Amino acid sequence: MGAFVLQLEEIRKRAREHMEMGPVTENYKANREQVVKLMNEALATEIVCVLRYRRHYETAEGIHSESVREEFLQHSKEEQEHADKLAERIGQLGGAPDYNPRTLADRSHTEYVECDDLLDMIKENLVAERVAISSYSEMIRFIGDRDPTSRRVLEEILAKEEEHADDMAKLLQNLGKE
Repeated sequence: MGAFVLQLEEIRKRAREHMEMGPVTENYKANREQVVKLMNEALATEIVCVLRYRRHYETAEGIHSESVREEFLQHSKEEQEHADKLAERIGQLGGAPDYNPRTLADRSHTEYVECDDLLDMIKENLVAERVAISSYSEMIRFIGDRDPTSRRVLEEILAKEEEHADDMAKLLQNLGKE
């Protein structure tokens, strides 16, 4: 392996070119439009998750509902944080976050399922988390090392989605025993 040589003067010169591109430099190797599209799908997914968790929080009833409701509320807040991170990254890539409510459900990888039963709510949220885990894992593999920042955003969200799935699985297991 050869010695690492940083062509600092050339880097400085190139940094002055295309400044309107913000953080996206000539070293960006991914297809920006494709990454923005994927990130907007992830954004739609997170918004649907926010809404589903929030509805379940508001409508959950029963003897075990109080602790489960708090879990739903916490997950709703965390899904909103994910949406905010995705929207910020979309903007950094020169795209526009797509909040169009008419197409939101179609772009989301998860479904908005209304449930009346606490156990069904937990199951639907677990299914949604598992879908998000699979989707984000595939997006991360697709992006690879061509866009490390977008990959890192998705990896951080993926870790939290895995935590959410674990929470829902434990709730499901505990309620199933009673």
